[in-house]
Amino acid sequence: MRPTLASIVHHSALKLTVRAGEDRLDVPVRWAHVSELADPVPYMEGGELLLITALQLDAEDPDVMRRYVKRLVGAGVVGLGFAVGVNYDEIPKALVDAAEEEGLPLLEVPRRTPFLAISKAVSAAIAADQYRAVTAGFAAQRELTKQALNDGPEGLLSALAGQVDGWAALYDASGAVVATAPEWAGRRAARITPDVERLRERPAPASSVVGGEDRVELHSLGTGRRPRAALAVGTAAALGTAERYAVHSAIALLTLTTERSRSLHAAEQRIGAAVLRMLLAGQPEHARTVAGDLYGELLDAPFRLILAESASASAARAHADGLTHGARPTARSGGGRPRDHSGDDRLRPGQGL
Repeated sequence: MRPTLASIVHHSALKLTVRAGEDRLDVPVRWAHVSELADPVPYMEGGELLLITALQLDAEDPDVMRRYVKRLVGAGVVGLGFAVGVNYDEIPKALVDAAEEEGLPLLEVPRRTPFLAISKAVSAAIAADQYRAVTAGFAAQRELTKQALNDGPEGLLSALAGQVDGWAALYDASGAVVATAPEWAGRRAARITPDVERLRERPAPASSVVGGEDRVELHSLGTGRRPRAALAVGTAAALGTAERYAVHSAIALLTLTTERSRSLHAAEQRIGAAVLRMLLAGQPEHARTVAGDLYGELLDAPFRLILAESASASAARAHADGLTHGARPTARSGGGRPRDHSGDDRLRPGQGL
């Protein structure tokens, strides 16, 4: 997690002392910034520990300090560090009172502690937090990959739900729920189906955040313009850096799985069509060679192929035969004409291509 004011105060080398807002030291510190401007707010982004010597401030004027502190709090500044022994030997009471009134943590910085040391301490803590997040993210990626290889999408979803301390759901191209983890998340996943359908209408890759009893992130899956699936991740709060790594890894793995499954299905269809053509042509041995283990023992048993044509197809065939041989086509009645391609082989009951 990010460094907090408490962790900075407890840094033994800095020797900081809390003068106000002691009950609000658990806030994260985004950065440490030095500014002597009377109004530094235009240059703040929020989350800063502001360091000052009051070079251009009348820190003993209560009205000036109240306005100054109120502006800082409004800009999202999380703490104020005041260096003593530079312009003031101690922090003026007007500033202490204003900080207490607004609930802004006020830290006394001793003269022997340069602002640079505080900035370096904050920077080092942020870098260490980022390193931990990246390391945790790579560990999550390895775990998700292992689960995907061993247990498929269901295993991946289970591992992802554990990584984010929430739940995860996979949807197919129609928006229907395919799998969830844990199992109790099925109803929550079904409730956001309309949001998944809206996501499908956007060009991939697309994502959105859905509110409700959970914070749910939706991500489209697939490499084409139209999503082939979608992933939902529900958590109680916004994802941290490590959790974000885990979600992006899951998106990549599920996209790969989705595209691979589609390619395999298309390949199986092409093989099935080729095998059927060989059987119709009376080449069962070639069909067995091409099919390999795809159909198990189906082609190893005696078989019989029976094809049925509809009345319209039968009439069209008769008409074509009549034109070919110069004869009048004869009309046939009934629901269809069975064509029996029999041989020495016979299809066992319950088997078929």
